[in-house]
Amino acid sequence: MSISPPETRGGARVRVQRVGTFLSSMVMPNIGAFIAWGLLTALFIQKGWIESLTDRWGSGSWVAHIGGWGDYASGGIVAPTITYLLPILIGATGGRIVYDTRGAVVGAIATMGVIAGADVPMFMGAMIMGPLGGWAIKKLDALWDGKIRPGFEMLVNNFSAGIGGAMLAVVGFFGIGPLVSAFSRVAGNAVNFLVNHDLLPLTSLFIEPAKVLFLNNAVNHGILTPLGTTQASANGKSILFLLEANPGPGLGLLVAVALFGKGAAKLSAPGAIIIHFLGGIHEIYFPFVLMKPKLILATITGGMTGVFINVVFGSGLRAPAAPGSIIAVYAQTASDSYLGVTLSVLGAAGVSFVVAALLLRTDRDTGESDLAGATAAMEAMKGKRSIASAALVPSGFGDTSQTTTTLAVPAAISTIVFACDAGMGSSAMGASVLRKKIRDAGFAEVSVVNQAIASLTDSYDLVVTHTDLAERARERTPSAIHVSVDDFMNSPEYNEIVGLVSRADSAAAPDETEPAEPETGSDGAMLALDSIVLSGTARTSADAIDEAGGLLVAAGAVDGSYVEAMHERERSVSTYMGNGLAIPHGTNEAKTSIRHTGISVVRYPQAIEWNGKPVEFVIGIAGAGDDHLALLTRVAQVFVDKDQIERLRAAQTPGEIQAVLGNVHV
Repeated sequence: MSISPPETRGGARVRVQRVGTFLSSMVMPNIGAFIAWGLLTALFIQKGWIESLTDRWGSGSWVAHIGGWGDYASGGIVAPTITYLLPILIGATGGRIVYDTRGAVVGAIATMGVIAGADVPMFMGAMIMGPLGGWAIKKLDALWDGKIRPGFEMLVNNFSAGIGGAMLAVVGFFGIGPLVSAFSRVAGNAVNFLVNHDLLPLTSLFIEPAKVLFLNNAVNHGILTPLGTTQASANGKSILFLLEANPGPGLGLLVAVALFGKGAAKLSAPGAIIIHFLGGIHEIYFPFVLMKPKLILATITGGMTGVFINVVFGSGLRAPAAPGSIIAVYAQTASDSYLGVTLSVLGAAGVSFVVAALLLRTDRDTGESDLAGATAAMEAMKGKRSIASAALVPSGFGDTSQTTTTLAVPAAISTIVFACDAGMGSSAMGASVLRKKIRDAGFAEVSVVNQAIASLTDSYDLVVTHTDLAERARERTPSAIHVSVDDFMNSPEYNEIVGLVSRADSAAAPDETEPAEPETGSDGAMLALDSIVLSGTARTSADAIDEAGGLLVAAGAVDGSYVEAMHERERSVSTYMGNGLAIPHGTNEAKTSIRHTGISVVRYPQAIEWNGKPVEFVIGIAGAGDDHLALLTRVAQVFVDKDQIERLRAAQTPGEIQAVLGNVHV
């Protein structure tokens, strides 16, 4: 039975993500401008960093001139930057998203109308008028597309943009500007109400789950940044910049997983801590929550604690902290808020750690709690189809209740894009890891970039996304190969992509010389008849590992120590694949114990229990170099085919098993 997402739930979630991504995509490219405004504010406003260092700077000083206070109250840089530059940049970006350069120009003109027609910074007005301007000029161009006489194109294009932009500016001035001003005042009053009644910590009940569903940038830069910037322009700082950007909740969760987690999650958490806390990529901890959804309680309580401390101390940032690194947070912290911000990060991390540790320590699940094994559970929980790679890996091979897809080898792969919600967080990190692997494999000509999903065009050969974002990426790049990952640092799919690039390269431009065969046994096959057992005697998974490993030792493929490494691997990450298959293999450190690539097959007419799952086939793997990827590819091709599985079950001789697996030559 295949699992498909309910149309209403999945469709609604994707639509919400799409709207949120569109809002954040107008702000994210301009974060540098927000930071510049924050630095100008911190340095040059009255009682700012420079003016506070010495009493020399009076109301007529150059500091006051830049800051726009004292004798220069009507000038300066700070006020015009927030009033004009930032909204126009947002409006132009929104117009460009809709209709490239012409959309950007008209969007900027339209945004100027709402700026002049309002008495507060027009970030939300820009988010309306920018895309509206791009859409309007796009529709106008479509009216006379192909109907303009030669030689008049520039005249029509320029005047249509000018007239259309002017009309929209008037609409913004009289209509949108006053409406958005009223909304901003209502939103500001709502924030003040929450603060005055000590209710602001409750926002974590919405913000933390929204982050895990990849709405973090939409919440932060689509909602909190505009409101916070308006508040900061009046008060010099805003607590709203800290509601989503505080790295404390994620830090506490990751430390708890590093100490009390299991399997690949435990091994991945230490590296994720550095990337999250110092690099500011909060997306790194999302898969850990998706792995065990109850861990969201840790981030919620941690987030509420951080907000509460900031409310008590009246702390805030001068401008958005982007990315949400502790370095960026301190860089934007108001001069009177360092103590409060520090305590909020520590408090949020401490509470999140305690709650996450308690949940992990009292977890009744005795099976592997690794990221790979959790992917199937996450997909079932969210009703999403599994996208398996050609190589059979723990995270890409589900049980019989799921459908899997084997990647076909394309003509060539020259462009790869790693896409995430904003194109700056997990995608940048994933692209970096994948790029190194591909270059190390000798394919320096293959381009690996990162990009926001909203900016994707159907021009890439292969697209990599998190499993929860795959549906949206597929809509924008239908002709590309799509690979989904759940672990941004150690995803096994990265190795499969390298193998796919290699096979595509070979198919597109075959070498004139004979390709080197992988190092195998004396008969030239990785699977010898002596390494096939039709009726295994083991009744436990541990005994089955001994049985499959013993065949590898007997074939001369590995030393005896490799079998213990197979047990070590099983204790760390379950090798149960689904479809009645387990593929025990050694750890990376055990590569030195491999003499040549080999494979063993043990069939169990009476299924044995493997972490609570029935297993009929145990295939021992020993891969020299990267040969095991090819082995897994062939095994995957067999075990996603029900007819082939039935042939294996019905086989009467080792030769028939070998025939089904095609001698496992590469």
